[in-house]
Amino acid sequence: MLSTTDFLTYSRWVGIGTLTMAGIAVIAFGFKWGIRFRLVGVTGFMGVLTAGLFALSLVPLTHTQIPGAAKFSLVYDNGATQAVITVPPDLTTEGLTATLQQAAADLFSPGRLGLGRDQLIIIARTVIHPQPGVSQPLVLGQVTRSLTSRSDDDMVIQINAPNLQKAQASVS
Repeated sequence: MLSTTDFLTYSRWVGIGTLTMAGIAVIAFGFKWGIRFRLVGVTGFMGVLTAGLFALSLVPLTHTQIPGAAKFSLVYDNGATQAVITVPPDLTTEGLTATLQQAAADLFSPGRLGLGRDQLIIIARTVIHPQPGVSQPLVLGQVTRSLTSRSDDDMVIQINAPNLQKAQASVS
């Protein structure tokens, strides 16, 4: 994975290329070359590339890995204060806790709308089949985290133990 220093190096080199193309475009206008307007377009495009690479050098691209977290799928996300994930039914309490922490880290975004609240609630659910042809959704737990702080030390994780036991029993 590329680091922010790599993007800074790339933006520096593309910026030098942009300035070079701008110089060639100025020369083309001075000598009234036929490709002068194309050179302006190339210079503008290279300027956009330079700005994009420079922006990527400012924002750290990190992904938090929580040990013991299971794979989950995002089922519902209103882009503001609520999200629902689905998890496998055979999770333990520790696995569900780690998965909720992973979901809280993955779904954090400073662009979420607060809608008057400063909390993001992520609900974990699974689907069991008590009998053939019958599906029953079970809420296994939820995590409540801050919408404003990336490293939220005050996350509240709630596990629904009876539903978790029911889900584990349905697997075995």
